[in-house]
Amino acid sequence: MKKGNHAIRFSFNSPVILGLTFLSLIILLGNYLTKGFLNSFLAIRYTSFFDPFMYLRLFTHVIAHQDLAHFTGNFLLILAVGPMVEEKYGSKPLLIMICITAVITGLVNILFFKNVMLIGASGLVFMLILLASFTNISNGKLPITVLLVGALYIGNEIISGFAADDNISQISHIIGGLCGGFFGFIFHKDKFR
Repeated sequence: MKKGNHAIRFSFNSPVILGLTFLSLIILLGNYLTKGFLNSFLAIRYTSFFDPFMYLRLFTHVIAHQDLAHFTGNFLLILAVGPMVEEKYGSKPLLIMICITAVITGLVNILFFKNVMLIGASGLVFMLILLASFTNISNGKLPITVLLVGALYIGNEIISGFAADDNISQISHIIGGLCGGFFGFIFHKDKFR
């Protein structure tokens, strides 16, 4: 009787989330090597609507992070919640939702905070958190957890926005959460009927 091979095999279980993680890690290392140049290039900020790089930065600002603590804070949550969301909604729809959320947070930043450079994936974190809370929706029933996550999250960000002076873009968190709520509603609208 032969014994089975019990070698550990790795699974690339969430290509969009893992790709985002590894790309952001490479950018973080590249930013250290370039002494901050990479972040200054990738960060969204208002330059001119005739500047083609500003349109590129609407997408790239989410893969740049200030330091290892910033990166780790975002990606611990992304890696915890993201694979479940990617499995539920699919890789292509998740990639589209990430791009839409990045563009919307970037546009809000350049339209309302012209002198502020924005980097980081925290808007994506909150999009994923709100989107994940919708996975428990069943026909005609909205779980109280969805309402609590939305209320606690958005309430906390509004209070933090007024009370804290910490270089954290609470508006990006709010926009990300609203995007996650919107996407969750769109994907589950038939269950609300």
